[in-house]
Amino acid sequence: MNNDRQRQTQFIQQLLQASKNPQPLTPNSPQGLGSAPVNIALSKYWGKRDKVLNLPINGSVSISLPGLGTETVLKPLQTGQDKIVLNGEQLGADVTFAKRLSLFLDYFRSDACPAFTVETVNSVPTAAGLASSASGYAALVLALDDLFGWQLPKTDLSLLARFGSGSASRSLFDGFALWHRGEQEDGMDSFAEALDSHWPEFCIGLVKVDTKEKAVGSTVGMQQTVETCDLYKSWPEQAERNLQTISQAIIEQNFGTLGKTAEHNALSMHATMIATWPPIVYWQPESVAAMQIVWQLREQGTEVYFTMDAGPNLKLIMQAKDQDKVRNAFAEHGTQVDFILPFAE
Repeated sequence: MNNDRQRQTQFIQQLLQASKNPQPLTPNSPQGLGSAPVNIALSKYWGKRDKVLNLPINGSVSISLPGLGTETVLKPLQTGQDKIVLNGEQLGADVTFAKRLSLFLDYFRSDACPAFTVETVNSVPTAAGLASSASGYAALVLALDDLFGWQLPKTDLSLLARFGSGSASRSLFDGFALWHRGEQEDGMDSFAEALDSHWPEFCIGLVKVDTKEKAVGSTVGMQQTVETCDLYKSWPEQAERNLQTISQAIIEQNFGTLGKTAEHNALSMHATMIATWPPIVYWQPESVAAMQIVWQLREQGTEVYFTMDAGPNLKLIMQAKDQDKVRNAFAEHGTQVDFILPFAE
């Protein structure tokens, strides 16, 4: 076993020591169920300080979107290879999505459960920069916990989800969540937790510019940025400062501070991508056109901001009272906005 694999195995074994099942890799039921929402980072995670354990260079804060995400059914198989089904279609073992899931599931195989059937339904496009990997791995971890009867606390489940996809650590929680960067080499202090804030007026608008799978995945993109971008040197300090500002704005429900800091944070992250070599540009002409609509709305007195992840799609940050103004402004340009109220009753 190489050193990287050993560190990963030790990480999993350490977490499973808290399992309520004395044989944590023996199924406790015929199937496991998991459901998790996508989350949108308001202060971004971009770059890893440890690729082996998926540890971030900086922490991040997010908002989960109820009604959008992943539902997963996990069943043990006694023989053969994993059977991966995405949105009703069985995937070949050589498909990237299937390969990633099977590699993650390698850590949970045993004589009692050598293979798995994974049936996953995503209500958002896969690998399009709309956080499907976050909800996907969070749902898978919840299904594993259910299948094996671990009954792990949310903190440990967040650690496991992070191991699959960094942003998945935040999709274990509704509402706002804070993912701690952590300091320990073993990664046991890099988990997410809920921020206690109920904000009924808080609203997210989705502007779907392009929902096809992106050419450069987030993992490859962030590593390329860390390795080749001189501008990136200033990112970790700014990101941690933004995180603190946004976290405090959430507690105080200071919308203006949250919105402008989130937009600046997203644009700064994309600036490092553009200054990477070869350049990584997720924006499309329609992305820039949508930004212009947001800036025009602000000039006219409507307090709306945007954020963008590693993809061309915009997530608008606004208050519920401004939905009609935003809808009409985008409709004039032939663009639809889907609105979500994370704290709706």
